[in-house]
Amino acid sequence: MDLVLEIVGLIVIGFIAGSINTIAGGGSLLTLPILIFLGLPSNIANGTNRIAILFQNIFTTAGFKSKGVITFPFSIYIGVSALIGSLIGAQIAIDIKSETFNRILAIIMVVIVFYMVFKSKNNLIATLEKTSKKHLWISVILFFFVGIYGGFIQAGVGFIILLILSSVNNLSLVKSNAVKVTVVLIYTISSIAVFAYNDLINWRIGLTLSIGNAAGGWFASRWSVNKGDELVRKFLIVMVVIMAIKLWFF
Repeated sequence: MDLVLEIVGLIVIGFIAGSINTIAGGGSLLTLPILIFLGLPSNIANGTNRIAILFQNIFTTAGFKSKGVITFPFSIYIGVSALIGSLIGAQIAIDIKSETFNRILAIIMVVIVFYMVFKSKNNLIATLEKTSKKHLWISVILFFFVGIYGGFIQAGVGFIILLILSSVNNLSLVKSNAVKVTVVLIYTISSIAVFAYNDLINWRIGLTLSIGNAAGGWFASRWSVNKGDELVRKFLIVMVVIMAIKLWFF
């Protein structure tokens, strides 16, 4: 493939994936097949994709902050817990592409979106956020397992994070997204360290893809704050359905 065409294509795909990841999740379903198409083995594609996700979430976190959506220190607490879990997850040798696993995951994705989309919007607004005391500790424990999951399967982790934050902590979807990107940013650092140590990252492709992911994350974070929860709900429906179909049939 022509180098210029490859660079432009990676940036465009990265922008789309960064936007999708920020508003809902599942952008890796787009980038991973592209990286494999470019000739990267699946494990190197997995590691390379983490570089783009890292830069995406740096810019996305900044984008939310510029709109006044502040998630600290809660996001730091659960992010550190997820980081510890991701160290374990990145080391786990499991055939995550098995048909049985994919179909179970597809069902989980559908359950998640039904719960979040049809949960009373009024309840989300009327109920105070719960980010301290026992709810903080519950989230810390749950995000340790989120980190394990994200450490070895990046695709779909955003849906699980949004489910926890909206149901356990009563955060709005926009606020949940702001917390999500900070958490993923933190644990992705440890995942990259594991992949890099095992020489499973193509830095040239990863950094090129990062340009698009970062731009998409910045744009989508600011846009989603302006549009509110309804936009996030619509994106969630579309992306979870797409992910469930892919996992079940392909």
